[in-house]
Amino acid sequence: GGYVANSLAIMTDALHMLTDLSGIILTLLALWLSAKSPTKRFTFGFHRLEVLSAIISVLLVYILMAFLLYEAVQRTIHMDYEINGDIMLITAAVGVAVNLIMGFLLNQSGHLHSHSHSHPHAHVPQLNSPNTAHGSSHGHSSLAVRAAFVHALGDLVQSIGVLIAAYIIRFKPEYKIADPICTYVFSILVVLTTVRILCDTGVIILEGVPRHLNTDRIKEDLMKIEDVYSIEDLNVWSLTAGKTTAIVHLQLVPGSSSKWEEVQSKARQLLLNTFGMYKCSVQLQSYKQEMSKTCASCQSYSA
Repeated sequence: GGYVANSLAIMTDALHMLTDLSGIILTLLALWLSAKSPTKRFTFGFHRLEVLSAIISVLLVYILMAFLLYEAVQRTIHMDYEINGDIMLITAAVGVAVNLIMGFLLNQSGHLHSHSHSHPHAHVPQLNSPNTAHGSSHGHSSLAVRAAFVHALGDLVQSIGVLIAAYIIRFKPEYKIADPICTYVFSILVVLTTVRILCDTGVIILEGVPRHLNTDRIKEDLMKIEDVYSIEDLNVWSLTAGKTTAIVHLQLVPGSSSKWEEVQSKARQLLLNTFGMYKCSVQLQSYKQEMSKTCASCQSYSA
């Protein structure tokens, strides 16, 4: 509709919708990849393909946005363009209607989900939630629906802005400058929408700790486990969004080597259930073995 009407405002609004579509596609891709088994070459599976797809999608959006901004600047300078006000008005009205329907459906979904919190689902594992309680997992799902509803309201406001610009251009063609102005405003919204995606994917690629986890808190809770003397090493990173992995190396107190299975089980339960790890590996060593290894290495070095 934006191309036929020669309206940059509608094309920029469509570009914003493209970012939402990319998010949906990435979610479906993540669900599909989660069912793929790891191979001998890719032992972690193919979860990082979701991150790679996200980067490609954002780069594509930025390229299209740069082109639209260039055209908007040219129109602002030269003012040598014509816009089909009728087609622009019809397309903008359809966009508002669709966003209204989407907002209504998300609002209804949120209400239905909040009413279903009293029904437990014991057969659904909740390894990715920070809490083991089922009520908390329902709360996170409800928050996700509410967040989608708020995002839909933002899209609705943008569509209403396009509709107002279309109305002005249709009945006051001399104010066609409203079209590139909308492009400038909506380009800022597109950047604000995608910059969070770039930051999150950057952290994943650099194998940083996810923003919702605190390694100091993890170490404190691990040290509270009985018979743990020290934490030699702790690595936390994400395979992809929502799939956090951890490797921890614990040293046992002197004389507690026989309790290693109990310590390992408690550490795994803490990482998987309390901190919502997707996978974890707990390595243990006795205090005496570590001391003897250290002394042996010092003696060999001095020799």
